[in-house]
This record gives sequence, C-alpha cells and structure tokens, in this order.
Amino acid sequence: MAIQIGQSVAQSVDVVVKGTDRLGECPLWCDREQVLWWVDSRGPSLKRWNPADGQVRNTVLPSVVGSVAFRERSGEMLAALQTGIHFLDPASGALHAIAQPEAHLPENRFNDGRCDRAGRFWSGTMSDAKREPTGSLYRLSADLSCKLIRSDVIVPNSLAWSPDNRTMYFADTYRGMIRAWDFDLASGDVSNERVFCDTAGHPGRPDGSCVDADGCLWNAEYGGWRLVRYTPAGKIDRVIELPVANPTCCCFGGADLDTLYVTTATQRLTPEEISKQPLAGSVLAVRPGVRGLPEARFAG
Repeated sequence: MAIQIGQSVAQSVDVVVKGTDRLGECPLWCDREQVLWWVDSRGPSLKRWNPADGQVRNTVLPSVVGSVAFRERSGEMLAALQTGIHFLDPASGALHAIAQPEAHLPENRFNDGRCDRAGRFWSGTMSDAKREPTGSLYRLSADLSCKLIRSDVIVPNSLAWSPDNRTMYFADTYRGMIRAWDFDLASGDVSNERVFCDTAGHPGRPDGSCVDADGCLWNAEYGGWRLVRYTPAGKIDRVIELPVANPTCCCFGGADLDTLYVTTATQRLTPEEISKQPLAGSVLAVRPGVRGLPEARFAG
C-alpha cells in the first residue's frame, strides 16, 4: 500500500492481552525468551506474556514502577520505582536498591526508562503529587554510578536512540515536545539539544516511543487515540488510529521484530468513557510493515 506523508492509515489492531491496567507502560520484547514484558505502573506490577501459550504472569511490586530493563545476565532485570533504581528478580519480585538519587524528594518517582546500546540505563523522574518541573533525567552506568543529565522536567518520556546511535530522543510530555540530542555512544554524552517535534495542535501529548530499523520514531500519543511515526527529520510520516484514548508506550517484538506492541491506560477514565473504549488497559498489537531493533540490555 502506498502511503502519503502524514497519512492516517487504516490498520488492523489486535488484542494480545485483554486487561484493565491502570497505567500500562514500558513494553519490552525479550529476543532471548520470545516473550513480552511490561508494567502496570499503578498496579504496581510487572507482567510477562508468552505468545506460545498465551499465559500472563503477574509479579506484584511494592511501589509505583515507572520502567524496567533487561540485564545482560539472563533472567535478571532493573526496575525504576518510586524508591529509586533496583536490581529485580522478575520471578520473585525481590529487589536490591542500587541508586536513590532523589531520596530527598519523597513526592518524586521514576517514570520512563530505557537502555542505550552501550548498556547504560536512562530514566527520568517526576512529581507524583503535582505537575511541576521538579523531575530530572539520570544515566546509570555499568559501574552503578548515577549521573544527573537534565533537570527542570515535568513528565519524562520517549527515551529512544536512532539505529546509528548518533541521536537520542526525549520528551517532556506536559510541555508537548519531543526533543533530540546529538549522542556519543562511547561516552554516553549528549549535546546540541533541539526540538525534534512540537506537538502543539495534536489531539494528544507525546508519551513513550521506540525506533524502527529505518530510523523512524514511533510515539504513543496519550489522549490522542493514536500512534504517530516520525521521520528522522521530525516530520509525521504515518498515523495509526487506535481504539483507546490513552496509549502509553510501544515496542517492536515477535520473532521477526515486525509486530508493534502498545500498552494502554485506564487511569482517570470515567465509567462512561471506559464503556466506549473497552480495550483500555489492554496490550494491543499492530503490524505496520516495518521492523524494529532488539532491545538493549544493562551492562552492569
């Protein structure tokens, strides 16, 4: 099918896990196990879906969880919680704290997080009490040192890297902008911050993202009922309409990394709104005709 730039595409949307997540987030496809992981931030819980048998495993966590990441050690993960960044045993839920950069800010919590391809974990914080710019973006290195990268953040999201590792993406959702940095993979340094896309006038706000093998950024537009694909130049290339108002994040998965999985949310929806979007809180899937890249893992 020929697609014009910016065209809204009629795309089949599948339901892979029918659920009622308050705030589904951080979908991650494990290429080693061929399973999908994600969190319900407000559950709070870590979830694992095996497409081979359809089984969903739920691991309860002790506080709000913003994101998780794989470790190079198979079977182990990182978790960014309200209480800081931890090593996580995904089977038992056992946690071991490794970084608490905002222990002095009890109203803050970690939100979106992801690993770069050198094995560093990046995650941002936000106030869980009010929408004020008290959050920050941090970089956790393999030696477990945690560095402040950027402050003055309201709601951090959209962490992703271009396939050539030269561009890093980041959004402050409540400011309605996706930003880009020049990125140095060897050092982890960022520079030349700029606006990648200003979403003023869009139906929703920029939430979680992932990058496909062609270098385009896929963004879940919270409140917008849609996924948006941006070219590396920041132009809208494609829009996929969804049956839910609040998609939260997306990732590529499946044996060929050609399925785009989408987490969604029910938080703050009225009973009337939920009746009109019964798939809210579920994990959805679309096949957009492009492939993604394997998920990076924490090197520490």
